[in-house]
Amino acid sequence: MTKVFSLWPAPSVQEPPPGHAGPLPRWAHRARRAGWPSSLPSHVALAVIPILLALLAGAAAAIAVVHGGVWAGLVAALLGGGTLLAGVKLCARLQEARTGYEALFERSGVSLWREDWFPVAEAILALRRAGIHDMQAYFTTHPDRARQLRRQVRIKDVNRFTVTMMGAPGKEAFIGPLDRILPNTDQTFLQWLVAISAGERLYRSEAHITRPDGSELECLFAADLPDTLEGFRDIVVTAVDITAYKAVQSRLLQAEAEIARAARVTTAGTLTATIAHEVNSPLAAIVGHAEACRRWLARAEPDLAEARHALEHVVRDSIRARDVVTRLRSFIGNAARRSEAVDLVQVTREAILLIERELRASGASVHFDAGGGLPLVTADPVQIQQVVVNLMLNGAQAMIGQPGPHDLTVRLSRSDEGVQVEVRDGGPGIDASHLPRVFEPFYSTKPDGMGMGLAICRNCVEAHGGRLWAENASPRGAVFRFVLPTVEQQ
Repeated sequence: MTKVFSLWPAPSVQEPPPGHAGPLPRWAHRARRAGWPSSLPSHVALAVIPILLALLAGAAAAIAVVHGGVWAGLVAALLGGGTLLAGVKLCARLQEARTGYEALFERSGVSLWREDWFPVAEAILALRRAGIHDMQAYFTTHPDRARQLRRQVRIKDVNRFTVTMMGAPGKEAFIGPLDRILPNTDQTFLQWLVAISAGERLYRSEAHITRPDGSELECLFAADLPDTLEGFRDIVVTAVDITAYKAVQSRLLQAEAEIARAARVTTAGTLTATIAHEVNSPLAAIVGHAEACRRWLARAEPDLAEARHALEHVVRDSIRARDVVTRLRSFIGNAARRSEAVDLVQVTREAILLIERELRASGASVHFDAGGGLPLVTADPVQIQQVVVNLMLNGAQAMIGQPGPHDLTVRLSRSDEGVQVEVRDGGPGIDASHLPRVFEPFYSTKPDGMGMGLAICRNCVEAHGGRLWAENASPRGAVFRFVLPTVEQQ
């Protein structure tokens, strides 16, 4: 089913190649634009200055009159009065603008948030000046640094619609660090950092946030990112509740899965009937010839020639049964695989979206990093996506009950053999005695495991000309890697 929203905004700025610092984002080079100051004291100052000038002009006019400069005094008085009138009008316009802004912010029928991202922008700028331009890779490798920056983002204000949408008693439930409402399982904060680093003008992505009562809300967030460093002190973010849409989407996906499962069951039934029909005939012939051979040998004078002839028929029909099974296996193998040029980055992103709820339920925090310019591979996208899904779910389940953050890292990179996919978890790792057998069929370390998932994954990857292996990570956890040849290598 087509997804309307995505966790990842479409990139519009290409990152420079590795080894090149690249230009700084546009907001790092621009000072505050001319315009109205954002704070109320500055508004008051703008209004008071003309009034003070008017008073000074009036005083000058009085002095001029006293000293006999009547015409000069009159001119100064007129100028002072005009300045005073301009100041009064300016005050009125400023008050009108402020009233209009407050009315627009508070009475809008959409959730609005005012947030301070200035410490994040400063940190991003420091990293860029230090030569780090790939924020996706940097914060995937340093997830604790990303969490630290998330705690530094401050929510300054929300409108009344937000309070109603979130079911909160008042605005005070939100004022403070963003970390309070954005859980560890959120996958979009890193995309904010990437967008800010790239100098994006508009950010839009979906995320789930925590309500004051502990429940979660699916939202589509959008923000017009500033073009000055100071502008990050006050960013207006809009939020649209898409919880109902996501629930309907989940039910539709489940219905599609049920239809696909029913189709597989029907196919399996048809296939079983076909196998039974095709194999029963040679098996019946084998049984008949074996019985005849036994009778020829059981005679008082065994007829060896007839027995030998019956055994030849047994061998012939056995080969026939074997050929039937071989043809069916060949047919199934050719029908199931649909090879095409595949973008593994897109396949992996869709896999993460597909099991986002399961990963969130297990408390896993996904960190996704894909190097730029990865080539396409020749594969069946559905089968490879299932391999990625299986490896991620295994990693998330391995971390359940473990102390500390449950970081699940998915990284794509170029290798000599093609494109490599790595899934790393923070669980207890794999016992050394179990490691050589984890890909064996029917072997599982889980109490309720069937031992087929990893075996199927390896068979699938190897059928595409790749390989899949596992090892323990340092200081803890396990890492599964598989590599597929590129289109050029096929």
